[in-house]
Amino acid sequence: MKNKILNNLLIKKPFIIAEVSGNHGGSLNKMLKIVEEISKTGANAIKLQTFKPDTITLNSYSKEFLINDKSSKWHRLRLYDLYKKSQTPWEWHKKIFKKANRLGLYAFSAPFDFSAVDFLEKLKVPMYKIASFENNHLPLIRYVALKKKPMIVSTGMASFNEISEIVKTATNNGCKNLTLLKCTSTYPASIEESNILTIPEIKKKFRCNVGLSDHTPGIGASVAAIAQGATVIEKHFTINKNDGSVDSFFSLEPNEFKNLVVECNAAFKSLGKIFFGATKGEKKSLRFRRSIYISENVKKEEKLSDKNIKIVRPSNGLSPKFYSKIINKKFKKNIKKNTPLKLIHIK
Repeated sequence: MKNKILNNLLIKKPFIIAEVSGNHGGSLNKMLKIVEEISKTGANAIKLQTFKPDTITLNSYSKEFLINDKSSKWHRLRLYDLYKKSQTPWEWHKKIFKKANRLGLYAFSAPFDFSAVDFLEKLKVPMYKIASFENNHLPLIRYVALKKKPMIVSTGMASFNEISEIVKTATNNGCKNLTLLKCTSTYPASIEESNILTIPEIKKKFRCNVGLSDHTPGIGASVAAIAQGATVIEKHFTINKNDGSVDSFFSLEPNEFKNLVVECNAAFKSLGKIFFGATKGEKKSLRFRRSIYISENVKKEEKLSDKNIKIVRPSNGLSPKFYSKIINKKFKKNIKKNTPLKLIHIK
């Protein structure tokens, strides 16, 4: 993927990314099956996460390394154990990328430390993703930016000033193709906390591509994001929501993801351009608008009134806007009912 290809794609349609995360459940065969299923949905890309437990946290049993949120599906799991369960083994990457490319998908990943970036560079990834929980890791953002490839950054939890720092760090270090994704970093995310109206503000303030990393259960937020100017949509993908994989419970199954692609593309096409008047398709419908017709047989010198003229369909007669101006004027001649009224009929 060349640096400009993401932008070229966005001219015609949204760039839709299927995030796999740990939904492979520790099975390479299942992961390759996921790639096949993603390719059938119409998605543009598959994204992995490249880390090892030791590069993302410490192997500690202290309370601060334990997920103690009772509402979380990962309640009481140690961070180290969660990441050990959800990691995509590095030795799988090459096979995954190769299969994805063969099936027409762009394949890339989110690195979580410098060693992951170095590893992905050897695989010649076309672009990079920075996850929300890493968006305050400015040294990592700088390191990725220096590779001078397209970069997508999720902005979950980031303040306006923090996003400004992200953009400055990326652009000052060689990134010329930056996309910022609005993101709510809860799993699943609440529709009410999606705040999609932030998307046009991000686009206006930072003058870059914008999109949505969508963790809500459905597709409504993604479609709404397209309507607000999003050109990139990222959504988690699973073959089966009930298979016990770490992120499956808030991911989309194949048919749901296919619907996401269809509806996002439809929403994008519907934006069109600023336009007033009848479209090409509407022109044939113009004749069925209202106009003024003579509704009864009338005689010369008879006054026009609501007894002998009506505003009806079709539009062959005088425009309704003249109605109040012609009332009480007189007919020039005898006219049969059901005749479209014209100015030549009026004295």
